[in-house]
Amino acid sequence: MSDSQDIFAAGGVEAPEQPAPGSAQPYRVLARKYRPSSFAELIGQDAMVQTLGNAIKRDRLAHAFLMTGVRGVGKTTTARLIAKALNCIGEDEQGGPTIDPCGKCEPCRGIAEGSFIDVIEMDAASHTGVDDVREIIEAVRYSSVSARYKIYIIDEVHMLSKNAFNALLKTLEEPPAHVKFIFATTEVNKVPITVLSRCQRFDLKRIKAAELSEHFGNIIAKEGVSAESEALDLIAQAAEGSVRDGLSILDQAIAHADMDGDGEVKAAQIREMLGLSDRSAVRRLFGLLLSGESNSMLDAIDDQYRIGVEPLSLMNGLLNLTHQVTLNKVGRVNDPTFSDEARAQMTEWADRLSYPVLHRLWQLLLKGYEEVQQAHMPREACDMALLRVLCAADMPDPGELAKMIADRAVEPGGTAETGDTGARPTTVSDVAPTPPKPAHTEQHSVQAMDEPSAKIGANANTKISDEPVDKVSDRASDRADLPDDFDTVVDIVGRVSPVLESILIADMRVVSFAAPNISYQSARPISESDLKKISEALKDETGVQWTISEGQGNAQPSLAEQAQNIREAARQEILDTPLVKAAFEAFPDAELLEDDEDGRHDASRESRSA
Repeated sequence: MSDSQDIFAAGGVEAPEQPAPGSAQPYRVLARKYRPSSFAELIGQDAMVQTLGNAIKRDRLAHAFLMTGVRGVGKTTTARLIAKALNCIGEDEQGGPTIDPCGKCEPCRGIAEGSFIDVIEMDAASHTGVDDVREIIEAVRYSSVSARYKIYIIDEVHMLSKNAFNALLKTLEEPPAHVKFIFATTEVNKVPITVLSRCQRFDLKRIKAAELSEHFGNIIAKEGVSAESEALDLIAQAAEGSVRDGLSILDQAIAHADMDGDGEVKAAQIREMLGLSDRSAVRRLFGLLLSGESNSMLDAIDDQYRIGVEPLSLMNGLLNLTHQVTLNKVGRVNDPTFSDEARAQMTEWADRLSYPVLHRLWQLLLKGYEEVQQAHMPREACDMALLRVLCAADMPDPGELAKMIADRAVEPGGTAETGDTGARPTTVSDVAPTPPKPAHTEQHSVQAMDEPSAKIGANANTKISDEPVDKVSDRASDRADLPDDFDTVVDIVGRVSPVLESILIADMRVVSFAAPNISYQSARPISESDLKKISEALKDETGVQWTISEGQGNAQPSLAEQAQNIREAARQEILDTPLVKAAFEAFPDAELLEDDEDGRHDASRESRSA
């Protein structure tokens, strides 16, 4: 009896049963048990393997490698395989670097077991500081103990601090010949560009679902377990390109199948295990949305909420289903997780729903998803979002709306009609006339206000405009002819100063005009200095002294006010047309906007007259 058993006997306690010699090792999960031991077993990364193989054959090995990609695609595994490939010496201990390491020599076995002294693995998530990197910097000066290369594998390298990265830069750029660095990260965007530029980068891709399914089939065979091909497709789809995620699900599926008695992994069990059976409830809810049954829809939401389905998950399911229906409509049905019944239902929806309806449904659900995500009361926000979808279902699409408005415009009593004469249907352009522009506003408001540089020449007698040059010369030489109206006065002053012209247009309301006398009332106060400058400009142009003074009586609106009145009249004329009235009745909150050209003129006039 051993000493331990004597201790139990002395205490009156029965000694525990000793494990039998040679008992089985603890169970290893599939993700560790079937980790690739050579590049030949690495799936889905053919481009990287070919690049590394060629580099080894040509002796063009980089001093630093960076492996990036999503979780579970083989970054750390690839780093260890590179370490094997660089340090393998072959079974005869005479070999060199090779893309096909033997796996039997001391370096290969030590690296596989994680006990090789010259291959150092460091988890940057728990060693983030400068002190941790300083240890590496100090250690790289010493040559390897027994291997060809001393290799540092730093996992999740993006977790290193900024100072740690900076401390590593010099060593990373010019490491000793016997040192290689291999970095692995899932977030390459967080690695400084100064580090990226010093590494040979490999982007490991997500594994295709078909490759994963085939890989899982091989593992199932090795494990002595049977599985339906559809079940393996479901697992591959759920893995989202990650081998490790897929093997973890497969491990769980095998355990679930063993409890069933026959040991076969079935698709129905996978759907239940992964929660895919809830898709039927989402499809029922989607059907209620399309049929407009509000009470039944709210009851369905209540049922899902009571069994623990989060409102955000429900909105996500509806979005995914809308996406799948749209893909079905364009002929891209490649999701093996749907049953035959589900595929038939989506095909029926795809045939019945138009593209505008599907895109509008997507936008409404996406807006609802954002609201539920940010709401303090997600349950209520989900109700309101889906009820809004029901209300929007009654709205016509833009094509139907245009037809409805056109039909409304040609009803009896309207001014626009289409008879048997072959005339085309009434459109908005037919009943919305272009606002007329008076002579004085067309020349002064548009040209003078919007293009001041076109009014300024080399001297006061020069005018750069659309007016013929010979006509300008004749008017400039004939100083005895005084202007007949106020518009001509504005034109004369505009050739001298656009600023003074803007005062005449926006601020001066004419009471009487008899050249060279002008009586006015001001819309806004006009300074004496400005009046003097206007008078002097007119004198220089006409050779006659002008008198500009405030007067009493009925004044005409300013030129700017006249232009505004014309625009308002034209706007009202548009609003009174039957087609526009019908549009406003259909959309009470709609607005009639002026075009950009008019808005630009107005803004220019206001800024120039301020």
